[in-house]
Amino acid sequence: MPHLRRGRRGPPPTVPLHKIFNYILRVLYMGCQWKMLPIKRNAKGRREIHYTRIYRPMRRWQADGCIDAILAGSVTRLHDDQLLELTVIHGDGTTTAAKKGGDNLGYSGHKHLKGDKALGLGFENGAHR
Repeated sequence: MPHLRRGRRGPPPTVPLHKIFNYILRVLYMGCQWKMLPIKRNAKGRREIHYTRIYRPMRRWQADGCIDAILAGSVTRLHDDQLLELTVIHGDGTTTAAKKGGDNLGYSGHKHLKGDKALGLGFENGAHR
């Protein structure tokens, strides 16, 4: 993959860059923690790569714009081959900004704040569910 670059310092990766990229895609698809990523085992039964050796290149590629270039190239290729399906688009709110504290506003383990907490209840046809 021409967009993927290895770091300038440190030892070379023990697995090919495209395999590291596939592990990154797996984390994004599964939504799991990095240390819970299912990594293939080598002939000796050890993981072929440690999860931190996947996370660091992902952060570097993200900062360099490599991942954006790959995704833009993929969408362009799908469009050019008339394989891009736009009839259904799903929104993802995982990057939506939220107020710090979220559900725990009004509660602090250190400070006792005065005020009312709101509790939302669902009612349907005037009856409590």
